[in-house]
Amino acid sequence: MLLATILLLGAIPQSGQVARAVANAPAEAIAEASKEAAGERNLPSMPVAKSKIDAAGDGVSSSVAANVAAEAVQPPRVALSMQPVKSAYTRPRETRNQRIAWYTLAVTGHGAAAFDAYSTRRVLSGNYGTEGNPLLRPFAHSNALYAVTQVSPAVMDLIGKRMMVSQNRWVRRLWWLPQAAGSGFSIGAGVHNMGVAR
Repeated sequence: MLLATILLLGAIPQSGQVARAVANAPAEAIAEASKEAAGERNLPSMPVAKSKIDAAGDGVSSSVAANVAAEAVQPPRVALSMQPVKSAYTRPRETRNQRIAWYTLAVTGHGAAAFDAYSTRRVLSGNYGTEGNPLLRPFAHSNALYAVTQVSPAVMDLIGKRMMVSQNRWVRRLWWLPQAAGSGFSIGAGVHNMGVAR
């Protein structure tokens, strides 16, 4: 098995470019290598163009030619391009249409709450009934009712906004439900109050 591996690896030919680079070492590079071998100090030079490569001279020793060939075969040193690391998780973002719908539902919800407060004040001022919500009862006989009724739509707006960017797909699809339900309840209560006040 070991013998077969050695025979296989020994039979692999060199690539064509390596063989040509060794055979066609530039004469200028060989001359520079002989100067370095003689002890002269040279500054680094630019690579020689392929069109200027001539056959190697006969008087140069084989070790110098091998050193030049080894330098000619070296791959160019290229810096690896750095790419930004992709984050493992990206939080869902709201779209422009969702933002428009959210603002529309927010305005509708706050308007419906104001309508509910107006109709409740009208019922209470005419002594047609009493406030049924125990949390709103302390504010029912003052204009603070208009401000207090805006708390519920604000909470629904916040819940809808959080649902819009939730990690759960089904929650993201139903982000509009809290605002729509709050608006519906306020409009229903306001219509009921207006019916009682007549």
